[in-house]
Amino acid sequence: MATGSHLLCVWHPETAPDISSFANSSLVLKVKVGKAPSATLFAAQTRAHGHQGENVFLCFLLLIGLFYGGIRATYQPSFARIYQFENWWGKGKDQEFLTKPTATWLNILLILVFSLSLALLLVAIHTNIQTIVILRRLFDVPESAIMVRVLLYTGLIAGFVLGKYLFLELMGYIFDVTELVMMQYREFVRTFLFMGLFLPVVMVLYLSLNQTLPEAVLWASNGVVSLMLVGTVVRIARTLSRRVSLLNLHLFSYLCATEVIPLLVLLKLIVFTY
Repeated sequence: MATGSHLLCVWHPETAPDISSFANSSLVLKVKVGKAPSATLFAAQTRAHGHQGENVFLCFLLLIGLFYGGIRATYQPSFARIYQFENWWGKGKDQEFLTKPTATWLNILLILVFSLSLALLLVAIHTNIQTIVILRRLFDVPESAIMVRVLLYTGLIAGFVLGKYLFLELMGYIFDVTELVMMQYREFVRTFLFMGLFLPVVMVLYLSLNQTLPEAVLWASNGVVSLMLVGTVVRIARTLSRRVSLLNLHLFSYLCATEVIPLLVLLKLIVFTY
């Protein structure tokens, strides 16, 4: 490697480098014989830096806050029906939401904002969805292109949420339980949207504490994503159990095929990638 005037980067996969042991060889050759080099001549200095792409993350967080504020101001009654805690646990409101149409502008906008929030967190905790061979061949996005990765993951997550309805319709037809599909999908969407409201808060904590407590923040962020995925499956099972008995082997198999197995796949791809 050609010598230069500055050492730009040092990296090791397992241990941190000993900065104090580094010296500039070009300066060593210039030291005259008989003169002791100064103590500060060869001292290497580390440069303080923030999280990679921190400004991009902050801009996206600001955009997410504006989106939530604008949606709340425009669709205030329907917005409250999704995000108020008393409506979340109340049985009357529960059934009211499950009978409302799903394909509304409010739900579509909230799904897009949720997808952006989750994509932002996945990029921040270094979870690379492009480890999937098919996606890597279709979308070859470098890890340094943070904004492109966030937008790509946003599209993939939104496509997954919207496309799950087709998957449920197919599985409902195979298991002959099509009457449960719409209620299951509405509960799936509502649970994701409700839990997604806390993702920007997790992102703020990540950016605030990542420099001082990187391991703890990484585990906490992965834990929040895992809790969201597992909590969605538990909530769907709870809602379906009110309509039918899940002790039936046929219905239990349907729940495993539509929720449990996809949950394990998502946990493997998102949480246990690293």
